[in-house]
Amino acid sequence: MSSREPAPPSRPARPHVPMRPLWRCRACGAHWPCQPARLALLAEYRDDRTALLVYLATVMSEAAGQLAQLGGQPDPAELTARFLTWARAPGAGGHDRPLRRLGPCPGGRRS
Repeated sequence: MSSREPAPPSRPARPHVPMRPLWRCRACGAHWPCQPARLALLAEYRDDRTALLVYLATVMSEAAGQLAQLGGQPDPAELTARFLTWARAPGAGGHDRPLRRLGPCPGGRRS
């Protein structure tokens, strides 16, 4: 091709969306949400991290049900890391600290 010829038209980028019920990315085949999907979701929800986490928890629940129907038992910790942990705001306490044990309830009985 000479330098005077126009470049061939490029195909539009495919969106990184989940392929249900496998929960793989339609564009790259990685577990969804893949890195490009995570970046797109962070940009889309940049002003409302809580809404992002609600959305991700909803699709995580859907994915758990669909993956279980395919014959496996998805690991809840793995799904949580895959769908939720990465989306928490930096410095959002808790995920990097051990859980603290709660002492007995005042009054001695739990209701």
